[in-house]
Amino acid sequence: MVVGGEYLVRASVGLSLKFSLSRIVIGMTVVSFATSLPELLVSLKAAMDGSPELALGNVVGSNIANLALVLGTTAILTPIFIKKVSYKYNIPAMLLMSGLLYFFLKNDHVLSFYEGLILFLLLVIFVYVLLKHASQSGEIDLDELDEIDEDIQASNIFRILLWLVIGGVALWGGAELLVDGAKQLARQVGVSERVIGVSIVAIGTSIPELAASIISALKKEKDLSFGNLVGSNIFNIGSVLGLTAMIKPIRIDNLKLLNVDILWMLGISALIIPLAILPTRNKISWVKGTVYVALYVTYMYFFVFLGR
Repeated sequence: MVVGGEYLVRASVGLSLKFSLSRIVIGMTVVSFATSLPELLVSLKAAMDGSPELALGNVVGSNIANLALVLGTTAILTPIFIKKVSYKYNIPAMLLMSGLLYFFLKNDHVLSFYEGLILFLLLVIFVYVLLKHASQSGEIDLDELDEIDEDIQASNIFRILLWLVIGGVALWGGAELLVDGAKQLARQVGVSERVIGVSIVAIGTSIPELAASIISALKKEKDLSFGNLVGSNIFNIGSVLGLTAMIKPIRIDNLKLLNVDILWMLGISALIIPLAILPTRNKISWVKGTVYVALYVTYMYFFVFLGR
C-alpha cells in the first residue's frame, strides 16, 4: 500500500501538471485524495465484506494516530509551527466534522447514505473555501508542494499512466491483503475487529504520513505543516467515511467504537486548541509532542488492548 500510494501520488501530480493546474490545486485536491486512498480502499473493502468495525475503526484510529502519534512524534524531533489560517478554517472544520460523525452515529448507530453525503459535501465546501482564501490572500496553508520532482515534470503521458496502473493495482492488492489479514488476525488472537481496526489497520494506513513526517524532521528540510495533518483528518471523515457510507451504509454493533474511540478522537482533536496557544502560542514543542505521544500510548494500552 505504501508503494501503491507513492506511485499514485506521482501519477496524480504528473497528470495535474499536464493539465496545467496550480500547485495549490494539486496539493489540496489531487494529492490529498491520492494519499487518502489507502484508508478509502480499506474502509470500503471492509464495509463491503460485512466488517463495519474495521471500516470505521480504520478512520477513527487513523485520525487519532495522525495527531497523537504522527504530530506528537514529529514535534519531539523538531518544533511544529501553526499558521493563523489553521485557527480560522482547519481546526473548526476538523472539530465540526468530527462532532457531526459522533452525532450521526449516536443517533441510530448507522452512518447512512445521506449522512455520508453531508460529510462529503462539507469536505467539498471546506476545500473550496480554503482555495478561495489562498487565491485572495496569496497564502497557501496546507503546505503546497515546495518542489515538484523534476522527474515528474519531465515525464511523458505513457510513464504517468504506467505509474497510475502500478499505484492502483498495488493499492487494491494491499487493501485486499490488509483487510483479510486483519480479520484473520482478530479471529486467531481472539480480539474484536474494532481492536484490530483502530490499532494495526489504522497505523498501517497511516505509515506513509508517519514515515514522511519523521524523515522530514530528521533531515530538517522543513517544519511539518500543521495544516496537513489536520486536513488529513478532515479528508478521512469527509471523503473516506462519506464515500463509503454513500456506497454502503456503515452500521456499528460494537458500541466501544462510539463510546470510547470516537470520544478519544474528539478529545485528541479538541486538545489541539490549548496546546496551540499555551504556553507558547502557535508552536507545538517537544514537551507538547511528548504529551500527545503519552496520550496515544495510554489510549492504545488501557482503552484498546486492555479494554478489548
